[in-house]
Amino acid sequence: MREATFGGLKVRIAGGIDREGGGDGPVVILLHGFGAPGDDLVSVWRMLDVPDQIRFVFPVGPLALDLGFGGGRAWWMIDMERLLSGKERDAREIPQGLSESRGTILAFLEDLKGQLNVRPERIILGGFSQGAMLASDVVFRTDDPFAGLVIMSGTLLAKDEWASLIPKRKDLEVFQSHGRDDPLLPFGTAQQLRDLLKSGGVEVKWQEFRGGHEISPLVLEQLAGFIRARFSSPRAS
Repeated sequence: MREATFGGLKVRIAGGIDREGGGDGPVVILLHGFGAPGDDLVSVWRMLDVPDQIRFVFPVGPLALDLGFGGGRAWWMIDMERLLSGKERDAREIPQGLSESRGTILAFLEDLKGQLNVRPERIILGGFSQGAMLASDVVFRTDDPFAGLVIMSGTLLAKDEWASLIPKRKDLEVFQSHGRDDPLLPFGTAQQLRDLLKSGGVEVKWQEFRGGHEISPLVLEQLAGFIRARFSSPRAS
């Protein structure tokens, strides 16, 4: 693994022919969740049964948090008291800071494509929790022909805007997972996102599991299959 900077974001790069992002293989980008230290998803690449040439990039969110456990990062600020209270969130709500975060990721992607010499159709963009929401928002609002979108324990937000954008991405393929007992982001709202995607003509590989706000071994197994399938297609070659 090595560290670099793309579009102003610190990143960790793994996989590839030298395990440090070497070669010209396709790229999987995973954005971490709110409060994570920025490197918590790095271990995922070692757990995925995918070809060695596939490269993995893990950006670190630009916001440093002081939540009492140190090292936390975020893509935008959220109201933790409201989240932990269990109060239902309006899926139409557009989080303050989302547009700025989207601009950050778009700049990051442009720099990454140049530095790693990779086309959009050879990139899977995704993440966990808040990172999954940001990845979704970026993909829905761009025309780049990404190889896929990964939504692990994400949720529906900006519903009205996303509903108008999703039908324009009918060629998109999505992997979505969610724990049935997730205490932070309700399972039912994740199902709403899945159904919104399907109604817009997007193909969704849905994986639910018995668990909470986490990435289960079953999710890793199915995600690996999704990645292998997407990068074995003629479009991603």
